[in-house]
Amino acid sequence: MVLRRDAHRLAGHEGADGEDKRRPGAGAAHQGKERRTPPGLALAPPREHAVDGFQTIVFEKDAGLAWVTLNRPHVLNAINLQMRDELWEAAHAALYDPDVGVVVFRGAGDKAFSAGADISEFGTAPSYVEARRARQQRDLWALLHEFPKPLVAAIHGFALGAGVELPLFCDLRIAAEDARLGLPEVNLGYIPSAGGTQTMPRTVPRGVAMHLVLTGEPLSAQEALRWGLVHRVVPRSELYAEAERLARLLLERPPAVLRLAKAALRHGPDLPLDEALRLDGRLARRLLADADARRSLAARLAGEG
Repeated sequence: MVLRRDAHRLAGHEGADGEDKRRPGAGAAHQGKERRTPPGLALAPPREHAVDGFQTIVFEKDAGLAWVTLNRPHVLNAINLQMRDELWEAAHAALYDPDVGVVVFRGAGDKAFSAGADISEFGTAPSYVEARRARQQRDLWALLHEFPKPLVAAIHGFALGAGVELPLFCDLRIAAEDARLGLPEVNLGYIPSAGGTQTMPRTVPRGVAMHLVLTGEPLSAQEALRWGLVHRVVPRSELYAEAERLARLLLERPPAVLRLAKAALRHGPDLPLDEALRLDGRLARRLLADADARRSLAARLAGEG
């Protein structure tokens, strides 16, 4: 959840009185048409196919990869309801597309992966019943949690609130040196509501998660690396190349192995050890019954022989 305002304050856009010091109208998430071309992505290679119809994200496919770009840079890629729905649509499309093996998330512009939920929409939600129904029909976080294909997050600048909760559902997180990651909802009198209170302590030590949630203070990229919140830190100019390198490394692995390995890692740690070991055995037996996995194993063994 949250924190476009916190990102503006940290970036020096907001004065002590809370007034936005950027150009007039820059913070109005709901005004005007969303920009389609993400600035700051000149270093990224052109993609072979872009899917039209989205206004808040860019969805591109390139030789097995799906690139999903959060594309509201004028508001630090704040996640509004439309973006959440479009992220769900993109993830759903990638899930059922046999030509997509790995999904990479990134943010447009130079300042942020995402500053979190768009606070300009607070208080404008439909009734509680309608909101619950919409979330059940298009639950982005549940979809990402159970996503069988590898998910990669390429993080730069601010990743706050929902802007860090989304990467927490990803399997690999690469950060640029300028990244700042945090859960500052407490500053708005709220708690993380996109899974952060549950996914963060499953990712970093409990004490670190407590500090992030209770104080709202962000971590630098190096601090995030030290505590396991990100897996690698690279110069900003190398971020997308490194994300693509890791994604293509995953594409070389048997899909069935990746799918079942993710299932074991996702569900096993929440089980008693004896049950987790039985789960491990069941998944291993399923691999032995998978024709593609058997062929891959035989080919690798033959190559080493």
